[in-house]
Amino acid sequence: MPEYIIDVERLSYSYPRKSNVLIDVSFKVKKGEVLGIIGPNGAGKSTLCKALNGLVPHFYGGKFAGKVIVAGMNTLEHSVAELATKVGLVFQDPEEQLSGVTLTVYEEVAFGLSMLGFPKEEIDHRVREAIKKVGLEGLEWRSPFELSGGQTQRLAIATALALEPEVLVLDEPTAQLDPIGKFEVFSVIKKLADEGSTIVVVEHEIEELATFADNILMLNEGRVVAYGPARRVLTMVEELKKYEVNPPSVTELTYLLNKTLGTKLEVPITLEEAIKIYGEALGVM
Repeated sequence: MPEYIIDVERLSYSYPRKSNVLIDVSFKVKKGEVLGIIGPNGAGKSTLCKALNGLVPHFYGGKFAGKVIVAGMNTLEHSVAELATKVGLVFQDPEEQLSGVTLTVYEEVAFGLSMLGFPKEEIDHRVREAIKKVGLEGLEWRSPFELSGGQTQRLAIATALALEPEVLVLDEPTAQLDPIGKFEVFSVIKKLADEGSTIVVVEHEIEELATFADNILMLNEGRVVAYGPARRVLTMVEELKKYEVNPPSVTELTYLLNKTLGTKLEVPITLEEAIKIYGEALGVM
């Protein structure tokens, strides 16, 4: 069994009308790992997500170089339909994910399985499990068009989970949501991460990403500018700022205190860590 479920080697890609969107990108992801992808707008993050399930280059065309192996499948050698059983991709706009032809949440989650010809009993089992995982129990017979933004995005995640993919790819899943919706979706992602799912997530909410990502990949103008354990990358304050990425607030505050006052506090990346570090420094913990 391969050590890495995702193995991207020297991936470069140009759309038919836009060149050098990705340039020599390499990284690996182990089974059960969460990889966070960050970077400014236009860095190539969404294109990289689409390369993981074969939409790039099969659907978009363009010029592709390098190698992308996901769940043992070379994306150039397999169709998007084949890769869909291994890689679940959830878009920024959940409405792009939904079929638009079903009448209930249950039917929407079942739609992809039905199209692939799964038996009725298997469909029912998978649909109920997916709905349970995203916390939509009790809403099975509600119209998809009557859901809140957070519920709709959780439904989109459920449609991907129903196919039981080996890798779940989330492209800015909270970008269009209000604070309540963001909380709902992040709760689902953290739950899936705790259960050992392999997740690749593009996210601008760095504070949230810091709480569950194992590794971080930062892109800028199509190139990898930082890659490694989340703690190491997210504490590179000056490097993050250089590429218009805001580090976690507690990370930046502690960095500035150490730099300006000469303190030697351990640099946290989450609020929970900051409370512990500052509490110990002040002698209250």
